[in-house]
Amino acid sequence: VQLQASGGGLVQAGGSLRLSCAASGRPITNYAMAWFRQAPGKTREFVSAIHWSGTKIRYGDSVKGRFTISTDNVKNTLYLQMNSLKPEDTAVYYCAADPSVTEFGLPSTGGTAYDYWGQGTLVTVSS
Repeated sequence: VQLQASGGGLVQAGGSLRLSCAASGRPITNYAMAWFRQAPGKTREFVSAIHWSGTKIRYGDSVKGRFTISTDNVKNTLYLQMNSLKPEDTAVYYCAADPSVTEFGLPSTGGTAYDYWGQGTLVTVSS
């Protein structure tokens, strides 16, 4: 599966952005999908993940209550709605897909579980 992330940009603190990750090649209905981010000089950080069923969702502590992950299986697209953005949210955001998640498994928060990655989209939050 190929992943194409988009929607990044420059926004003021307190603003909102919605990231998209369009998948092609295979439907994402049997995948766990996730967002990770990497700020300059920092290690990659888990942001959020969603099971293909849509019933299991996980968020990193730093984004809980502000970010919402979702999928549109008709459009084969993953989304990340980001509200109340902070300067510390500034990073390159990557989408990823894990084809190995089982029906009863949780989507992983670890990047090594994900086999497919998008190219990243830059989010810059100004103070």
